[in-house]
Amino acid sequence: MILIPVKNSQSAKQRLVSILDQPARTQLAQAMLHDVSSALAQWRNRPAVALVTNDPFAIKLAQQYNFEVIPDPTNPGETGAIEMATLICEQRGLEFSLVIPADIPLTQAWELQEILKQAPPVGTVLVPAADGRGTNAAFRRPAGLFPLRFGNDSFKPHLAAAQATGKPCIVMQSPGIAVDVDNPEDLQRLLAQPGDTRAQRLVRQWNLNAPQFAAPDRA
Repeated sequence: MILIPVKNSQSAKQRLVSILDQPARTQLAQAMLHDVSSALAQWRNRPAVALVTNDPFAIKLAQQYNFEVIPDPTNPGETGAIEMATLICEQRGLEFSLVIPADIPLTQAWELQEILKQAPPVGTVLVPAADGRGTNAAFRRPAGLFPLRFGNDSFKPHLAAAQATGKPCIVMQSPGIAVDVDNPEDLQRLLAQPGDTRAQRLVRQWNLNAPQFAAPDRA
């Protein structure tokens, strides 16, 4: 099963607060989720998809695309949501889980399909974010092979956990999946890529200028 944790879009993307107000951040989060959902819908013979969420927009979108909704009423964060959803996968006896975030608007169906093609009979496929720090796709077979712990620097811990199982672990570079949006620099990267996704069209119409994209100074 493909699992997508979705936070409350009304308070999404707090790391963009320096350049976007909350209504704009909500619009962006919803556009990106729509892009990811649309990519999945184009994947013929895909596995079942579940949005792990309690967000009204996400629930409505899941109904539109005929995805399952796994309720997440306590909203404990991405790690807690996926831990709960993984347990459901195990209880159902599902063969594998593929976790992807809701903020990878350039992902394409063929990239997701390639993860399954590359996946070992028992083991892991990990797709890092463009900066090499985050994890933008995590395939596990069996579904709960090891716990996932998400955060700003999740890729190295996930890689170590996957390797510690003693099962094969494949690290796959995937250009569309790699582009997520968490901070102003990510918006610049999104605009620099070819494509005409909902998220790209939205950000282009805002006409943000270059200085707004600059990363904050770090002491």
